[in-house]
Amino acid sequence: MQEVNFEDLGLIGYKPAWDYQEQILQTQLVAKSAKRDSESGNGSPNIAPADTRHRFLLCEHPPVYTLGKSGRIENILVSEDYLAKKGIEVYRTNRGGDITFHGPGQIVGYPVLDLEKFYTDIGRYIYNLEEVIIRTLQWYGIQGERSKGETGVWIEPAIKGRERKICAIGVRCSRWITMHGFALNVNTDLACFNDIIPCGIANKQVTSIEKELGYNPGMTAVKQKLKTCFEEVFDCVLTSHPCTK
Repeated sequence: MQEVNFEDLGLIGYKPAWDYQEQILQTQLVAKSAKRDSESGNGSPNIAPADTRHRFLLCEHPPVYTLGKSGRIENILVSEDYLAKKGIEVYRTNRGGDITFHGPGQIVGYPVLDLEKFYTDIGRYIYNLEEVIIRTLQWYGIQGERSKGETGVWIEPAIKGRERKICAIGVRCSRWITMHGFALNVNTDLACFNDIIPCGIANKQVTSIEKELGYNPGMTAVKQKLKTCFEEVFDCVLTSHPCTK
């Protein structure tokens, strides 16, 4: 069973959170290289190399639109002046996927995992991230599902005109170290999705746990259920001891 260090970053700007992930990623890549050098006899015989350590970050972001590697700027339907007046930033990122919105009331999860300690299958990893969300929604009696050919978690994806996305997923993987992750709408201001074509998919709705239930279940409660489901799906234990790597 793998140990994963958990950290709740609270409300944090998108760029500082991205920079923090990159910092962790680079540290992990250095550790991985040093360990391989040691195993191959190329490392220092007097220094035991550090090992990679898994991390799982949860946070919320101030209003921001992010475009993945396949994101098209025309999927933003409003002007730069309009966004500036509303105080919404825009970032091009190195994750997969198209465009999405992050804002208060949305739980964003960033697992930084060494998949070589789990499995070397990025498709399975994304499937398992979806499974974490599906199981979390089950706690609230919401049936989350996968939509064929569309990453993320949906409600009623097979019913035309009723399809609505509740969680977006976009990841990056470098030498089997992951970053970026998922964005689960809890009580997010869904009106902010009206100014974009979410995930580049036209004519489909976006929803939240609050909208589906008719009440706000509370961010703390949902985070706790997410953590439990993450441990179940990834067969790991979340710890909160200080992590320096």
